[in-house]
Amino acid sequence: MNNPTPQKTREFQNHHFDSTIWNDFKFRDNDIIISTYAKSGTTWMQQIIAQLLFNGEEDIDVAEMSPWVDLRVPPKAIKLPVIEAQTQRRFLKTHLPVDALVFSEKAKYVYIGRDGRDVLWSMYNHHATANEAWYAALNDTPGRVGPPIGKPPSSVTEYYHDWLDQNGYPWWPFWENLRSWWAIRDLPNVHLVHFAKLKSDMPGEIRRLAEFLEIPIDEEKWQAILLHCSFDYMREHAQKTVPTGGAFWDGGAKSFINKGTNGRWRDVLTDDESLKYEKLAAQELEPGCAHWLATGETL
Repeated sequence: MNNPTPQKTREFQNHHFDSTIWNDFKFRDNDIIISTYAKSGTTWMQQIIAQLLFNGEEDIDVAEMSPWVDLRVPPKAIKLPVIEAQTQRRFLKTHLPVDALVFSEKAKYVYIGRDGRDVLWSMYNHHATANEAWYAALNDTPGRVGPPIGKPPSSVTEYYHDWLDQNGYPWWPFWENLRSWWAIRDLPNVHLVHFAKLKSDMPGEIRRLAEFLEIPIDEEKWQAILLHCSFDYMREHAQKTVPTGGAFWDGGAKSFINKGTNGRWRDVLTDDESLKYEKLAAQELEPGCAHWLATGETL
């Protein structure tokens, strides 16, 4: 059965998003679009793809080369010409659900999933270390739709409950993002990766990714590619891998690339609090999707 190309059915705009930017985006053959809910390995995947495309080169300015297209700052009048001027194979990122994205058969899409509790812990670090320049860019520049994003509570547990109880607050809905990408996982130009699998078998996952993207691997550069995709290397070179060189976070770029570890919530949440997430996952997702999100394995 032929799966139809997904169609955009709505706009998504808030303190971060302006999905209308995609309406004027001009796709090229073999564009690469990296998608996550957020804090699921996006920056890591950008580094991996840069290493594959540029054959293990040192000090690639990944953050400059691979912008977040639907981020509302800078506005599309500034952002789109910069992307259009790129001459290499483009690799760009989005955090939109599929139904708010312009989907093209020309592009290849890589979606990364991660247990929502790990996502939330990483989100909290991201939010708690954000500085006043971050708030000003998101809240005070023209074009914001909806309420501003405020400062997080001092308790990560309170943050966790707010996120679950209020459908992704103060960011955006988690379950619908995941459902939308899971629904198109069998399209030939869509490839799903799980954060936990990348952690446990990065070489194998990179090789599978390279095959999907049709990028031949230079075996003489393989060890350099792996080294440059390690968290230690990325932290040491964080100014070229994270957005704005880390200018929006206390501690700079290295604080953006936090720990890259899973399970930090286990030492904080009670069994009942953790089970609350698992029950919601079972309600919101089909069993195969919930299992993949929890384990990285398909049924």
